Amino acid sequence: MATHRKPGQRSLSGHTARTAATLALAGAATATGFDGTGHAEPQLTPAQVKAKVSTLYREAEAATEKYNGAKEKADAAQRRLAALQEETAREQEKLNSAREELGSMAAAQYREGGIDQAWRLALSSDPDRYLDGAAFAERAGDRQAMAVSGVREQLREIERLRGAARVELTSLRSRQAELRRQKRTVTGKLDEARRLLARLPPRQRTGVIGAGGTGERVSRSAADPRQPLRPAEPAGASAPAPAPSGRAAAAVTYAYDKLGSPYVWGATGPNAFDCSGLVQAAYRSAGISLPRTTYAQINAGRRVSRSELQPGDLVFFYSGISHVGIYVGDGRMIHAPNPSAAVRLAPVDEMPFAGATRVA
Repeated sequence: MATHRKPGQRSLSGHTARTAATLALAGAATATGFDGTGHAEPQLTPAQVKAKVSTLYREAEAATEKYNGAKEKADAAQRRLAALQEETAREQEKLNSAREELGSMAAAQYREGGIDQAWRLALSSDPDRYLDGAAFAERAGDRQAMAVSGVREQLREIERLRGAARVELTSLRSRQAELRRQKRTVTGKLDEARRLLARLPPRQRTGVIGAGGTGERVSRSAADPRQPLRPAEPAGASAPAPAPSGRAAAAVTYAYDKLGSPYVWGATGPNAFDCSGLVQAAYRSAGISLPRTTYAQINAGRRVSRSELQPGDLVFFYSGISHVGIYVGDGRMIHAPNPSAAVRLAPVDEMPFAGATRVA
């Protein structure tokens, strides 16, 4: 009896077997990268990680300012929508009252039977009294006509308010969608920065974060740890110039009191800040309301040159006006740098200067 083989069971031999083995080894090498990691990313030096992380932080900060602007507009749209809804409710109450009054008038007319006024005059036992009553009825008819006109006007007003509310709701939803987009951008950049830092050994990671945060050392009183952080003055440092106004001085004092506070994107205090949030909170404490975003804050006061800087001035950086700090004198500022660095003192020269504004 003949032996039958399945096609897949044919044995490999000679050149065919050697070729198959070679292909298998090549495939295994490709899949594992010879180290079991599968297309492992190239090992970056600490300097390369620092550069990449700094870029990611700048991009995240630019997206944060867009997020802050979108949130500000979304909050304003929410307030306008709420006001329109309240006004619509008040107008609806007025309309309901007017409709009730019209209903009472209609019921009274029905009870009177609607008899022609000429017949009523002919059948009346007291024509003079009837004529007086007819004049009143005519005036009542005028009042009813005015009431009807008022109801129609209220209906038109309610429809206008509802239309405005629909427009505002559409705007709000658009702002909220923009918020979600910017939030995804920010969190994506920050997550990527964290992944890069996690690839470094702890000692190198600390060095990169410390260098990336670039700021002067601050000290806290050992006798009273509740005292605010203050700069550890370098030897021979000149005293900062006085602020040009009481409000500017108050903002600078607030910024000093917040040294060491964590950076949290989108935060405006009192315990955490992003860069524009710190500036806004500092001047809010001094009684001055500033816009939420860096690109709006730069237009909130009088522009000053770098040579004219005084304590309290706002200093802006990068071509997109994506970062801001508060100048405190002696070539330094207080700012909220990034998630790897707390609120700190730093030289104004550490970033590309884009402009300055005096708001007080």
